[in-house]
Amino acid sequence: MEQAGTVCEPGNQESPSSIVGLDIGGSKTRGIHWVDGALQADAEAGSANVQNVSRAEAAANLRELFGTLAAEKVSRVYAGSGGVDTDEDAAALAALIAPCAPEARITVVHDTRLLLAAGGADTGIAVIAGTGSAAWGVNADGAQSRAGGWGYLLGDEGSGYWFGREAVRHSLHRMNLDLPPDRLTSALLTKCGLQDPGELIAHFHGGTGRRYWAAMSPLVFTAAVEGHRESLAMIDRAGKDLAALAAQCAAQLKISGPIVLGSGLGMHQPPLQETFRTHLAAAGLTDVHVLAQDPIFGVLKLAFG
Repeated sequence: MEQAGTVCEPGNQESPSSIVGLDIGGSKTRGIHWVDGALQADAEAGSANVQNVSRAEAAANLRELFGTLAAEKVSRVYAGSGGVDTDEDAAALAALIAPCAPEARITVVHDTRLLLAAGGADTGIAVIAGTGSAAWGVNADGAQSRAGGWGYLLGDEGSGYWFGREAVRHSLHRMNLDLPPDRLTSALLTKCGLQDPGELIAHFHGGTGRRYWAAMSPLVFTAAVEGHRESLAMIDRAGKDLAALAAQCAAQLKISGPIVLGSGLGMHQPPLQETFRTHLAAAGLTDVHVLAQDPIFGVLKLAFG
């Protein structure tokens, strides 16, 4: 499966010395400005992913970010984003970026490509476990494969949003069984500013979004450390589902790795890393790495090889 991507080339065709890399996630957009390979500025703004915010908000967040980066004369922009599922998606995002860098050559790809490059690999499989989840891989012949990445209404298993939603489902199930709130439910109610599990239903459907519930995911990991059985089971299920995404790509591409796990949960939650490795090992896949640097640092490898 060929991954969506686009290159927008206005007037500037010279070899770039000034480049902006963008990592556009469901919760935020990170930008880095390099000049001749030296980091000039590193900043964050709100999400520019139009699956999560309006086009107007995405454009405003990009303007804010480019202003902070002081990158008015940038000659190249390389952006990785979730939600880039077609060439049309990539072209639409490039059009949002273009007013911020009118002289730049703009390349837009799915954010899994940043992750694999940041892991130092030219071939292999990248697995995102952040606000959302997805896997993408490429083999030595250039064949590509993708698994998941369909968005929170259709999938995103093992993502931050998935953990938040599962915590709500767990709490409502206990309520239906006339069981008192346990440690996970109590922590969730406190974080949401609610008194009773029944209030979670209206709260969940009443305008709280994907990012809000993804921010609840640490509650599950804290409860798991305290021995909460259901939270431990959620983490194991997440690791199993993420491993299945990677294994699907590996089978389609006929490769065994490397498999690189990254993004917020993937990089910073050792219990999830452990169960991810365990389930992959059961499938005979042991060349597994946790990303040691943020995906945005894959931009330079992608842009300049």
